[in-house]
Amino acid sequence: MTSIVQYVVVRSDLVKTKKWPLGALIAQACHASSAAIHLFYKTQHTQEYLSDLDRMHKVVLEAKDEESLKELSQILTTSQVDFKLWVEQPENFPTCLATRPYPKEEIQQYFKQFKLMK
Repeated sequence: MTSIVQYVVVRSDLVKTKKWPLGALIAQACHASSAAIHLFYKTQHTQEYLSDLDRMHKVVLEAKDEESLKELSQILTTSQVDFKLWVEQPENFPTCLATRPYPKEEIQQYFKQFKLMK
């Protein structure tokens, strides 16, 4: 069976250097993940992902800063990968990115340069 995953990439600098509370960063990841599921709800892979709620699989990675998150966003856009870039308001800066659920082998290549969030 194909492993369907949702990739979530958060800016680690928000906690490490900008001193955001960890809970605030987790909320950003939740917002991006929920928004991506909502935006791409009707896709086959999203439906499969949601059909077994007890076995959903997310990969949470860290981007070192805003620039690396924006670069990833551009690569995914060019590669026609569906995702949601979460932009915090009213500050208007990106904090997190979440893909819609995909078979892991289809999109893992875009995330190899990122480390698991610690």
